[in-house]
Order: sequence, then structure tokens, then C-alpha cells
Amino acid sequence: MKMFKWIIKDTTIDFLKGRKIAYAFSILMIVVSIVSIAIKGFNYGIDFSGGALIDVRSKNGPVDVEKVRSQLSALKLDELTLQSIGNSNEQLMIRAQANNADEESQRIAVNQIKEILGNDFTFERVESVGPQVGDELKKSGILACIFACVAISLYVGFRFEWRFALGALLGLFHDIIIVVGLLSMFHFEFSLTTIAAILTLAGYSVNDTVVTYDRIRENLQKFKKMPQYDLLNKSINDIFSRTILTSLTTLLASVALLVFGGDALRSFAFVITAGVVIGTFSSIYVAVPILNFFDLRAVAREEDINPFGNA
Repeated sequence: MKMFKWIIKDTTIDFLKGRKIAYAFSILMIVVSIVSIAIKGFNYGIDFSGGALIDVRSKNGPVDVEKVRSQLSALKLDELTLQSIGNSNEQLMIRAQANNADEESQRIAVNQIKEILGNDFTFERVESVGPQVGDELKKSGILACIFACVAISLYVGFRFEWRFALGALLGLFHDIIIVVGLLSMFHFEFSLTTIAAILTLAGYSVNDTVVTYDRIRENLQKFKKMPQYDLLNKSINDIFSRTILTSLTTLLASVALLVFGGDALRSFAFVITAGVVIGTFSSIYVAVPILNFFDLRAVAREEDINPFGNA
């Protein structure tokens, strides 16, 4: 515990002092993310693009990837990607898409791949998705993200006065845009699992911000003569140890998944890992500093009793 004393003890850091640098960093990351999404797009998984995903394990030691590629090239598939998995090189992930891309063609392609590989491999996972199903899943995933953001917006708007809601929503969109941009930049697979991770990130990001806002509300009522700049800094410092320890705990689990979770969980773990770091940053340097543009005490006087609604 001694190594964490600097985290657990009360801090007096002037967080808002570096807000202009944080603004510049956030704007840069958002611009880079949008450019990457526009130019590179996404590496859509089988869920969205359609095709077949096959995990095989060799019974005879390390796989000769080029030999397998040569064998499968005779099928003349529209897309064929082979990736060795693990340090032993005994496991291989095959991603294939038939020329017609319909479900029947995909099924035939999978059967042909099985015939070519024969009994030298065990088939550990076989997934096949038609293009129509993939398009429907893509639309459903996008709608799920939109509905989640709308629901969170309604909650934050009801929970806090609109200036606070604005800060929380800016932080939320800041986190999602940057994380999605990183997925595009580093060519991580974008699948239904990734959508689940983004929705998890949205909840985590808003939760961290709401905790900080609750402390600001308490301090506004408790320290009526403290300058607003100092009050915002104090509020961040009050919950800083909680924020860091919570983030570190989550990171331990997400990094373990990223390193040891295998290819199926890699995109999910990356979104959570990057999201925790970016979400912690935004709750301190995006959601709170924006409040300093408003006179929060004037709002309190206007609403007489409680400037934060009925929470």
C-alpha cells in the first residue's frame, strides 16, 4: 500500500491550470479521429461485412501459413486473410468471403476449406454471416449506440442543471469519437463485441463525470464564498484518489484481457483500456473546465434553492 500513498492522500493539484493544453490535445485527437474514420474507415468484422471466420488448430505442430494460403488460393475467394495466433504458431484464423457473398456461397466456401485442410486440423470455431444479416446487424449496432446516448442525455439533463448536462455530454462524445477513431487508426476489428464495449465505455464515462459533478454540487452549497475556480479544483481533488484507484482497477482487468484474451476479445479489451484512460482524462479536463465558463453561483441564486433540479 505504500506505493499508493501519493494517490490515497489528499491532493491539492491545480488541474484547471492545464486546461488550455488539454483543450488543444482533445481537439487534435478528435480531428485526427474524424480524418481517420473518413479516410481509412473501419475494419468490419464478419458480423457486419459478411463472410466466414474459421479458427483451426494444427495436429502436426506449427502451421506453414504460406502453404495453407497456396492451398486455399485455388478457391478464388473474394477475400482471404490468414493470421497465425499464439506463440506456438499451431493455431490459424482464416477469414474468407465468397464472390457472391450470399449465405449459400459462404456455406459452400466453408465446406471447401474444410475439405482442403482435411484431417490435419481441428476446427475450433466456424462462423458464417450473410451480407444481408451483416447490414442488419450494422444498423442495429448503430441504433443501439444512438439510443444509449439519447437515454444518457435524458438522464443527465434530468439529473443536473443544463450547464452540467452540457459538460457531461461533451465529455461523452469526446470519449466515443476518440476511441472509435483509435479503432480506425489501428485497424482493430469492428464487430458486435466492439459495439458492446463502446456502450460499456459510455456508461463508465458518464458515471465518472456524475460523481465529480455531485462533489461540485456539494461544495457549492458548503463553500459559498470560495472562488469558483478554486472550488472546481477542490472538487476534482476531493475525488481524485477514488477516480485513479477505480481506473487502475479497471485497467488491470482490461489490460489482462488485451494481452491474454485472444483475438476474439482484443477489440473489446482495447476499447475498454483506451476508454478508461480517455474517460478519466475527459472527466477532469473536459467535463469540469467547461463549467468555469458559467457563473454557477448566479445560477444557484436564480433557482433559489437548488440549481441542479430535483436530484
